[in-house]
Amino acid sequence: MPAEPYVPAEPYLPTEPYVPADYLAAVPVAAALDPATPQTEPQPDLRLTSPGIRLAQIQEELIAWVKTLFSAAVYAILIVTFGFQVARVEGQSMAPTLSDQDRLIVNKLAYRIGEPRRGDIVMLYYPLDPAKSFVKRVIAEEGDTVRIVEGRVYVNDIPLHDDYVPSEFRSHDDWGPQVIPEGYYFVMGDHRNNSSDSRHWGMVPKRYIIGKVQVRWWPVPTARVF
Repeated sequence: MPAEPYVPAEPYLPTEPYVPADYLAAVPVAAALDPATPQTEPQPDLRLTSPGIRLAQIQEELIAWVKTLFSAAVYAILIVTFGFQVARVEGQSMAPTLSDQDRLIVNKLAYRIGEPRRGDIVMLYYPLDPAKSFVKRVIAEEGDTVRIVEGRVYVNDIPLHDDYVPSEFRSHDDWGPQVIPEGYYFVMGDHRNNSSDSRHWGMVPKRYIIGKVQVRWWPVPTARVF
């Protein structure tokens, strides 16, 4: 008897795609993205939002700012006291090198580590009234011999090289000769016929020399370093 022909049953058609179990284990994020899974909002860190903690942070920031400002003030005081000083020229005794109302920066450290030299422009206390200060040029140092003949200055019998003094600013007086004592300096203004200086009130002790005029910063167009 011949065998009946094999008629396959209706093929199985899955209603959902087959996904291997090991794939689901490897991608756990899928569960979080399932719309059926309830989503939770991230909770804020109570350590950062607590009023007490926030107040403490503000206090720390304020303290840091106060420390910074205090340090800046201390540094400024130290710089002004021991380093540099801002000064203003009053009068024309140093013309044409310096003019009335010029603003200067005076280096107060220069003569703490060194000595004033001929030609330096210095700020000094007025020997007859130390409450006042002048700006003059150092002409001679201790041990030098100074004399002036018809306005011409000689230091150790050598004519002073003072081309910075225009002819109309020269004086025609006589002075000296005189030896500069130890620890003292002879100073003059560049405007020789309009300057009160060592010719009139004597030598300047080193302790009265405040510092070296380093910079003229105002007016800006004539700013320069000395």
